[in-house]
Amino acid sequence: MALTQRMVDILKAIVDEFVATAEPVGSKTLVDKYDLPYSSATIRNDMATLESMGYLEKPHTSAGRIPSNKGYQYYCEHLLKKDMDDEVRYALANIFDRRSANIEDAIKESCKIVSEMTNLASGMLGPDAKNQTLEHIKVFQIDPKTAVCVFITDTGHTENKTFNFQDEVTIDDIETCTDILNDRLKGTPIPELPERLESLKPILTKSVQRFEMLYNAFAGAFVKFASETLYFEGSSNMMYQPEYADIEKLKELTKFFDDSKLFRSLVDRQSSGTEVVAVTPRGTELVWKDDIAIVSNEIRLSSNPEDNARLMVVGPRRMEYSRVVSLLDFLCREIEDMFNQKG
Repeated sequence: MALTQRMVDILKAIVDEFVATAEPVGSKTLVDKYDLPYSSATIRNDMATLESMGYLEKPHTSAGRIPSNKGYQYYCEHLLKKDMDDEVRYALANIFDRRSANIEDAIKESCKIVSEMTNLASGMLGPDAKNQTLEHIKVFQIDPKTAVCVFITDTGHTENKTFNFQDEVTIDDIETCTDILNDRLKGTPIPELPERLESLKPILTKSVQRFEMLYNAFAGAFVKFASETLYFEGSSNMMYQPEYADIEKLKELTKFFDDSKLFRSLVDRQSSGTEVVAVTPRGTELVWKDDIAIVSNEIRLSSNPEDNARLMVVGPRRMEYSRVVSLLDFLCREIEDMFNQKG
């Protein structure tokens, strides 16, 4: 059965009201507050129909209704409106104009911005490195105490890490160390790099004068490369959401923030099938798993999909989807533009 226009109007009003108040919505509220041109009896009948169709739920302690995951799915796929004014757009664009940081820092800055503007948790899901191997390492010395290291994998994916040394390091030491690592580590699976580097310590000790600083820099970079696929900002915001006043629900949510495999299975749609998925006309993807919503947008950094990262917002399923989707869409495109401009 298709939704009538009247049902669509009622569903939209219920989602908007519940997002604003976190309280179940009754027919009287819809008539009084949303000026719907229907009688209370008609609205109640349609609310009952929407509930039977799975778009609404009725909490046991209330006569009102709240949106179900299916209801949010319909809302996000068909009823989202642009919700970012020009002032906010201009302020965000200026932040990126002023930045000279790398892409990783820009994404983390974006997570912080989104978290502050939504009072939700925002995160980055980076490329999955477990199936990639190291192809090449290149180090560019910026000054005697600073260098930028570029890792390239067999898939063409690149990772940049900045080395800040306590003391000066010569270009000869950097080149010698890099040559040894390229010779001995090419073809090594990314997760195995920290262990393989440890086995090269005796060789590096004999060949490199400032061995300890360079070794520690590469060791830290390899560990991050192998494990930093999930990053979150603002997870403490969840404690202030009424949905997570229940400590058990809060515990369940916190598991998400530590499990990159779970996040990847959800956003790649490879999980158990108990979740509801929506894709907006802008390409933003949404997943509802029980009472948790994950909104994500892809950051396309190359023609290879394995290189791409995702900017995400995680929180209760009751969130301002129009605002969240608009923010993610804008920030992801800004990051892509910055990446293309910087090469």
